[in-house]
Amino acid sequence: MEEITALLVSRYNYWAFIVLMMVGLYGMIAKNNLVKKIIGMNIFQTAIILFYVSIGAKKDATIPIIEHGHHGEEVVIKAVDYINPLPHVLMLTAIVVSVATLGVALALAIRVYRQYNTLEENEIKSQLSEE
Repeated sequence: MEEITALLVSRYNYWAFIVLMMVGLYGMIAKNNLVKKIIGMNIFQTAIILFYVSIGAKKDATIPIIEHGHHGEEVVIKAVDYINPLPHVLMLTAIVVSVATLGVALALAIRVYRQYNTLEENEIKSQLSEE
């Protein structure tokens, strides 16, 4: 039992991601307000980005730069001592896409509000069915 508790406590970041993802998913599914759905989507995206950045981290690792010894000396460096930069680079791109998605979604929400004078999904659907 203590081993399971220690494992759960040592992986606290995964529990944080799960909680953030569930909050975002709840916001997207259960809320009727479009802005709340957009914020839920943004929380969900942020949880995924944090997850990928955390799995790309490695304890006692260095950046992947090859070192050379002085005057032609060979320096042997193990590959396990390096941090893989690929997840971090991909997540920088994901952050840009997330911000762009948030901006476009909020702009569309403004457009919907100007058209229907509401951001509530049920009221928009009822106005659409009347037309």
